Amino acid sequence: MAAARPCVTIQCVSDDATKKQLGLPSVFLAPIRPDIVNDVHSAINKNKRQAYAVSAGAGHQTSAESWGTGRAVARIPRVPGGGTHRAGQAAFGNMCRGGRMFNPTKTWRKWHQQVNVKQRRYAVCSALAASALPSLVMARGHQISEVPECPCVVDDSIESCDKASKAVALLGKIGAYADVEKSKNSRQIRSGKGKMRNRRHVQRRGPLVIFANDEGINKAFRNLSGVEVCSVDRLNLLQLAPGGHLGRFCIFSQSAFEKLDAIYGGKNGKLSEEKKGYRVPRHQMTNSDLPRIINSDEVQTKVRPAKASATKFVRLKKNPLKNLGTMIKLNPYHKKTHIKAVQAKKSKSTKAYKKTELEKKNAKEFFKKMNA
Repeated sequence: MAAARPCVTIQCVSDDATKKQLGLPSVFLAPIRPDIVNDVHSAINKNKRQAYAVSAGAGHQTSAESWGTGRAVARIPRVPGGGTHRAGQAAFGNMCRGGRMFNPTKTWRKWHQQVNVKQRRYAVCSALAASALPSLVMARGHQISEVPECPCVVDDSIESCDKASKAVALLGKIGAYADVEKSKNSRQIRSGKGKMRNRRHVQRRGPLVIFANDEGINKAFRNLSGVEVCSVDRLNLLQLAPGGHLGRFCIFSQSAFEKLDAIYGGKNGKLSEEKKGYRVPRHQMTNSDLPRIINSDEVQTKVRPAKASATKFVRLKKNPLKNLGTMIKLNPYHKKTHIKAVQAKKSKSTKAYKKTELEKKNAKEFFKKMNA
């Protein structure tokens, strides 16, 4: 199966500049927004739920009545009759054995959730852009080390492939069958009660084959474990980003690949041909390295120099009785009285020191005479 474009190594499509050089559709240049994809996926995923509720009469299928007061038991309704264990048991309450649940579930709960059209389209564009980044595809667990290009585009003859054996041979030629085997080997029994609810097995996803015209491709690929098929006109976020995680490995037919510009809009802001007034979302910044932009010579030559911030001193209220400087500001004469007080203290301390020294000397001489 010949490739539609020259083979490109996987590392060649990791940045936007290279994507533009390769002539990829504009949808692959859309911003990758995991937050939008996750929110839209969780909302869309709620739209296939089936309503459930407990029986309307569950817990109330007895003619229980309260015994009232005066019998030393609680006033909860009790089952009538006698001769069995059931007679006299509490009923109806959510705390009772065999009683109803609190706030019984109803089928008229709000099961479905509306999602804005622009949000859904943004999420699909982000998921497609992420599928063109090998790092994100490999981080999601897909085995694409032998795939010659990413996104993988093959000839239109894939659309007329109508046998599973032909599909296996085709995937083997382009190096994508390793991902199918990975998906097949991952099948295991689910842990938990989902086993009893028709969800017995869990399995990893394999490649997603996207076509423009169904000439038997659905029959060929539908029996391969983990492989899914989707029309380019009906791209589904639940398939492009299973579990809300970006980076699904996609295999495009050439017609489907070329049709992306008509569906989502082309280069230089060209509007979509199929979605009225729609164009591919664009990045807010072409270069996201903000520190490099700010520190560049072009910006720094135009920026005004930083102003020295004037330091503000907070005046603290000080106690004049404990702080000499504050006291002198209030009473300048206090300086003289303070100096006199200090001098008097020094003179007293010197006399007292001499007195104590003399007493110690006399005491030593006295003890010497006594010991002699």
